[in-house]
Amino acid sequence: MAVVLLMASAVLALAQAPGVRLVDDEERGTFVLTIGPMDLPAGGDHHGMHGAVLPPVGTVTLPRNAYLYGFDFDVVDGEGRPVPNEVLHHLNLIDSDHRELFLPISQRMLAIGRETGAQTMPRLLFGYPVRAGQRMVVSVMMHNPFPEDYAGVQLRVYLRYVKDGRPWPLFGVYPFQFDVAFPAGDKSFDLPPGTFARSYEAKPAMAGRVMVVGGHLHPYATSLKFEDVTAGEVIWEGRPIEGEDRSLEGVSVGRLYKRLGVKIFPDHTYRVTVTYDNPTGDSIPEGGMGVIGGVFLPSGDGPWPVADTTDQLYVLDRKHYLREVQGRYEQILALVGGKEKPVPAAGHVHH
Repeated sequence: MAVVLLMASAVLALAQAPGVRLVDDEERGTFVLTIGPMDLPAGGDHHGMHGAVLPPVGTVTLPRNAYLYGFDFDVVDGEGRPVPNEVLHHLNLIDSDHRELFLPISQRMLAIGRETGAQTMPRLLFGYPVRAGQRMVVSVMMHNPFPEDYAGVQLRVYLRYVKDGRPWPLFGVYPFQFDVAFPAGDKSFDLPPGTFARSYEAKPAMAGRVMVVGGHLHPYATSLKFEDVTAGEVIWEGRPIEGEDRSLEGVSVGRLYKRLGVKIFPDHTYRVTVTYDNPTGDSIPEGGMGVIGGVFLPSGDGPWPVADTTDQLYVLDRKHYLREVQGRYEQILALVGGKEKPVPAAGHVHH
């Protein structure tokens, strides 16, 4: 039962109480989001929760109407010295007032992993509209796989924007996520030895075009695929980008706007699939993950759909990202006494 309760205090390796702050750098057209300070003890694992540092989930309010078109991040210690980006496991920015494209859960505004790097869209063409007063939930997981302790660490995220009221960008676009571990709960899964694939299928809430798609993987991943199951077509297949030592440095990005995007239909079923080849001969606890993040251009001029805050999946997902409960979907469902609802099936495929 402990896996579905609040995180054990041993996991929350915090020597200080970190905060979340947002500053509007109007001159540079950048919202600067800072998380910290926090201490990162040496020797954390790349996989699972061992050695994880989980700053408290925070909420900030956006100060102006704007269009977001890119982001970057860095990490510094208490003396302002650079810290390797590998200490960031993941960061999620969440809009709790609107829903996701493929599920009735809170919309993920932005997801960043250590391999994500800086990303940008042509700001004259595309921007994600945000509004003054809009709330943004900030959830971060840090870890330190290095032999050196880092004290007073701050994670700084730079959200580039165009002010509202200008003739550009020409198109308002919106973020979406599609995870093999949907519909709710922990997104990491145990990775068996050999070749293993996991997938999830769903239908979108509206029609439109996918303009950009990328993703987040763990080591030993070989492919991350996004498919239109109804049409029998592969929309995008991402591959891990490896460094000289075969470490995971990134994931390829599909800039589909170069061919005017790929049409998405609400009566079609779509699938996300991640494939791994684990050569260790052993199962890696929580060693697998597979999620795509993309940019979506809706058809028509209607607003992005608001969230139904009474929907069971919405409630479960919100409790999970606020860390009120922890565990996989079946575990948190049992914890809150919910009943299984008909949702698109998640598939597990072994080869």
